[in-house]
Amino acid sequence: MRRHLIALDLDGTLLKNDKTISTRTYQALRKAAAAGHILAIATGRPYRASKMYYQQLGMKTPIVNSNGAYVHHPGDFSYKAHHSPLDLETAKTVIDTCEAFDVYNILAEVVDDVFLNNYDEQFLDMLAISTEPAAFGNLKRILPTDPTSMLVYPKAENAEELQNIISGKKSQGVNQRSWGAPYHMIEVIRAGNNKAMGLRKVTEYCNVTMDDVIAFGDEVNDLEMLSEAGLGVAMGNASAEAKSAANHVTLSNEENGIAIFLEEYLNIERA
Repeated sequence: MRRHLIALDLDGTLLKNDKTISTRTYQALRKAAAAGHILAIATGRPYRASKMYYQQLGMKTPIVNSNGAYVHHPGDFSYKAHHSPLDLETAKTVIDTCEAFDVYNILAEVVDDVFLNNYDEQFLDMLAISTEPAAFGNLKRILPTDPTSMLVYPKAENAEELQNIISGKKSQGVNQRSWGAPYHMIEVIRAGNNKAMGLRKVTEYCNVTMDDVIAFGDEVNDLEMLSEAGLGVAMGNASAEAKSAANHVTLSNEENGIAIFLEEYLNIERA
């Protein structure tokens, strides 16, 4: 039997809209693991917001967080974590640019610590951030070191212009992607970071290759992973870009899309 590494994006992919894993998907993944396949998570979320799903599925692999900017192994302390943060001076330039556009808020994360430009409980709730910020105030002053990632909440009317400036020709060392409506969040990470890069580190640990990877995703931050995996599978609810990058399209996250694909492809008996 060929052993596959099953790489799972979380929001819009593994998780239903209520942020839970469906029973059928959970059972299919556990059966795949029992058959010798490997489960891994590759997400834009930080570890603190993905830990519960990692534990629920009984994973034993490194986890890819912050779109590849942070890769570590929660259960193997001998594993050398990979952390590729944004340069602090570059981050400060991004902050200056955002403040010139009078954005609503800016959040910076250093691994699992949150630093907030303006303390706003509604903003934290909107992002489902359950932890209290390590500090809040002028980000340029309170940010202690290179941030793993930044999240900008711009005004809708100038979100696209701000995006273009952040990722423009004068910008160095930055990757950015928009969450789109309704909040038009702009996510900023170090150039070169993506889920595929993080997954390559997972495959090395698991002694498989990217050709052995079955990757599931739904959004633009999954494009590299879907393209480089041996088998990229976009969800039925995925963006047009994700569907174009993938080899296959399954049903949506609300329709057990992962389970249905794996049951057929890996010949897993439905519970």
